[in-house]
Amino acid sequence: MDMIHVRAVCPPDLTERTMALLSAEPCVLNLVLQTGGVRNPDGDAIECDVLTGAANEVLRGLRALGLEHDGSIVLDPVDMVFSERAAKTGAERLGARLRAPVWEQVEARIRAEGRYPPSFYLFLVIAGVIGAVGIITNSQILIVAAMVVGPEYGAITSVALGIDQRSRPRIQRGLVALLVGFLLAVAATFLFALVVRGFGLQPTAFELGIRPVSSLIDTPNFFSAVVAVLAGIVGIVSLAEARTSALLGVFISVTTIPAGADIGVSCAFAGWDEAWGSLLQLLLNIVVLIVVGTGTLKCQRAIWRRVSERRHEGAVRRAA
Repeated sequence: MDMIHVRAVCPPDLTERTMALLSAEPCVLNLVLQTGGVRNPDGDAIECDVLTGAANEVLRGLRALGLEHDGSIVLDPVDMVFSERAAKTGAERLGARLRAPVWEQVEARIRAEGRYPPSFYLFLVIAGVIGAVGIITNSQILIVAAMVVGPEYGAITSVALGIDQRSRPRIQRGLVALLVGFLLAVAATFLFALVVRGFGLQPTAFELGIRPVSSLIDTPNFFSAVVAVLAGIVGIVSLAEARTSALLGVFISVTTIPAGADIGVSCAFAGWDEAWGSLLQLLLNIVVLIVVGTGTLKCQRAIWRRVSERRHEGAVRRAA
């Protein structure tokens, strides 16, 4: 049973309307009111459990009352529920909507990843150097490790959300973070590769041009685009449904960090064709992930909105 717990601080002048809104929704359970029980800000405490399929409408109603401006709304996940009433209500009222994403939570997860403290750039640089070691030593394991360490997908999804919401500041912040982060990563890998070349530390196979890992990275083609498209879809769907294992699969399927690392390594070893190919690979993946991510967000909203409308139309017909 999918459910969220809602805790709200409600100004006294809005309490009656808020309680009326929550009481009228059958998918709101365990409704509790504590009058005058909150300080800073002062107000009434309201708590309830909401079946996730109805959470979007409930939260939209609470925000329309202005609760987030004069009070607060806090959402907590509910890991386990034992309630026959909740199960029956969900089956009767929601049907397929029972597992609908709570868009406030989805957007909050994306916004949380769309912040760019110094650690964001540090992780990009470290991931780039790990990727450079993987390229030079032809180690696929290290390439996968670099993909997992890299935080760039958070910035990519933040840009996609910004496009979806037409938020120019969010788009600009995400693109600038990607640009600066990858420039730092390329510079770090370039310097690292220069040191390796200067001291002759590169393996013999790499020196002889036997570079199977690098060849996969710096050769963008039809299959690269297909993987990027599919990864973009899976990434947004996994964020919407909080499937961390699927999201991890996205991290290790798209060659963004490895491509950035290969640019630095190739430039250090004067492999200009390889550097150009890696740059194209990097741009291809980022652009495709942003475009597909934006489209998937819009499609998911439209699909669940249609499911909700059909469920509502069916309820109206049964009532008539």
